[in-house]
Amino acid sequence: MVPEVVSKDMYAYLKRNTRLVLSVESEEGGQEHGDATEPEPSSGTKHKQAKKKATQAAISSFVVSAHPTQNQKSGKSVAAMFCKTPEEVVADRHKNKTTQSTLEACTKKGKEAKQIVNDHVADFLYENKIPLHVVNSRSWEVMLESIGQFGPGYRGPSYHDVRVPWLDRAVDRTTTLRSKHEQAWKEYGCSIMSDAWTDTRQRHLINFLANSPAGTFFLASVDASIEIASAELLADLLEKQIDSVGREHVVQIVTDNGSNFKAAGRALVKRIPHLFWTPCAAHCLDLLLEDIGKIKEFNDCITMAKRVSRFLYKHGRLHSLMREKLGGDLVRPGITRFATSFLTLASMQKHKNGLRSLFICDEWQHSKFSTSQEGTQAENIVLSVGFWQNLENCLRASQPLLIALRIADGDETPAAPEIMAAMGKARDTIQEALKGKPRLLKEVLARFDKRWDQQMKQPLYGAALFLNPGKFFSIREKDKKQAGILRSMFNDVMWKMISDEEEQTKISNQADDYERSEGEAFSKPGAIRDRERKNPILWWGAYGGLAYELQSLAKRIISLCCSASGCERNWSDFAAIHTKKRNRLEHKRLNKLAYVSYNRKMDNRFTNIRELGSKGKRSNPLLLEEFTWQNEWVEEESDGDNIWDAVDEALGASQGLRGRNLPRIAAAAGSSSQTQTQTYVRTRKRPRNAAATAQDIREEDDNSPAEDEQEQETARQTNDDEDEGGQESGGRGAAGDEFQLDEDLL
Repeated sequence: MVPEVVSKDMYAYLKRNTRLVLSVESEEGGQEHGDATEPEPSSGTKHKQAKKKATQAAISSFVVSAHPTQNQKSGKSVAAMFCKTPEEVVADRHKNKTTQSTLEACTKKGKEAKQIVNDHVADFLYENKIPLHVVNSRSWEVMLESIGQFGPGYRGPSYHDVRVPWLDRAVDRTTTLRSKHEQAWKEYGCSIMSDAWTDTRQRHLINFLANSPAGTFFLASVDASIEIASAELLADLLEKQIDSVGREHVVQIVTDNGSNFKAAGRALVKRIPHLFWTPCAAHCLDLLLEDIGKIKEFNDCITMAKRVSRFLYKHGRLHSLMREKLGGDLVRPGITRFATSFLTLASMQKHKNGLRSLFICDEWQHSKFSTSQEGTQAENIVLSVGFWQNLENCLRASQPLLIALRIADGDETPAAPEIMAAMGKARDTIQEALKGKPRLLKEVLARFDKRWDQQMKQPLYGAALFLNPGKFFSIREKDKKQAGILRSMFNDVMWKMISDEEEQTKISNQADDYERSEGEAFSKPGAIRDRERKNPILWWGAYGGLAYELQSLAKRIISLCCSASGCERNWSDFAAIHTKKRNRLEHKRLNKLAYVSYNRKMDNRFTNIRELGSKGKRSNPLLLEEFTWQNEWVEEESDGDNIWDAVDEALGASQGLRGRNLPRIAAAAGSSSQTQTQTYVRTRKRPRNAAATAQDIREEDDNSPAEDEQEQETARQTNDDEDEGGQESGGRGAAGDEFQLDEDLL
């Protein structure tokens, strides 16, 4: 026999599928009162009255959290006691990846009811132009689960609610996430990152973030519009944020290479003796890619590749045909202008056969584009052997740097222990790849060494590499001199970070044991075997316990980042929030929205990474999540400098997405142009060499005589190199071996 209370509770749950607090005494009292004053109703009426009372009780006594408030009566229902919170449900769903039907799913009305809900969700997304990638958000799943657990009768917020009180509560909830970051700051230290940005209202905003192995946390944003962004002002603002985190926890500050940030860094180092200032490695590598892109051969190759790309994206029919031949888009929008250029060149190399087949297929030959001047130029470029050889040489010089940029720009694992080794590997790879082109190799290495010596050769990078067992011991076996330099860099960093002489001596002795694999801590077979198997942080946590002082220092060094890319990702949140239609937001509310958006997004991202573990797929920090049409490889009028328009993740709700209008835009431009595009019928076989390609480009560009002569000389030199390369290496490239494209970059 089922108890009456349990029976009533189960009945109410099956009817309403929600968590309730049932007042059994009041219902019984009401029934007794009804028996005394009113005649007993019929069974049908009695059932309707009970259903009505239960519905009213559901609306008035719904409990969202697992803990009742003081105003609630007695205990919870059976459903409430066994029901998990929405966050727990979503976490279990991600962890277990189960498809087994739940009790709630078994009690639903069926497919028709679910279809109605799906239609309402779709109407909301499409009507309000919500970016469709929000359905991949973890908070989206939690929201749907929470509404489903609430049941019928939920009323949405008002405009004032989401604008003021709800936003304030969201800020308070987000602030609670800081506690786990503070624990990481105490154990591993942290890096303070800063960058500046000017919004659509010409307000000068400065962001401050803290990075540690726990992730990146957005601290604050300052409106410095009425101030001059001098070194003194930046130093004061940075010092204020350092004090809010704790001076003893901050190891370095990372900024871009602007003169004011450099001066601010030098001032802070004087104020705080143990502090380091480090230029953003990603910014330095981007400048290096820019320097290499200015080399004559590479610049010509990039210019030709842009002509092909713009032509294919300019016309809707060609764009569709290209996607059909290549299986997707050709352009790879990167986080910066120059990353986009070299990533797109890599994409062209990957789809080399597809591009060639596009310009020899029947659809192309019978289209009007094949007889146009632009089409002729694009075809000559793609079918030119010299163009592909120059593109391959360009990738030989840039691909190792893109790999280093991917390491520097990532935030899933600390980059400081890897960046110096990655740059050394990049230099060796470039030297080997271009050994057949001594003049070109000399130019590339000159630019490489200048950036490395003047900006990227930092003591912290050397100390972190010394403490990286997976890299240091292999370097020690191959190059004793380099190993000695790394030890010297570690000593300099140790003396700066540790002021106590006795502790310095103890750490130095422990470092001797580490370097020689001696002592009780570092001589064990497991410690030696796991050098290359474990992450440096995990290795020091597992085997450095008996050398506690060195272990504590090592954790604070190898856990550092070497890029301020977190600031750039945060600017994408600012750009998504502060669009042209929402440019009247005051800075205080803008700061709150960005604070909640960035920190919750980063928390969910690292939660997903921890759930997937080693099986998870790592994101590529070089590529944007969304394809953007505001790109100099797509549109000729794009200046390519507005990075934050490119990383605007609210692209689906802005005016930037013009892909579907490209055919109409091209037609309108053609009809309104005063100069009519010339078309002609070919009566001779088109040349396939670089000289003919350069000639076609000159006809359109209308260059000066000096520029024409220079291009002719370049074309002749390209042909000579092409003939020489074909004789020496069989057409395989400058180095005499076949070029291997790293498709992980794409």
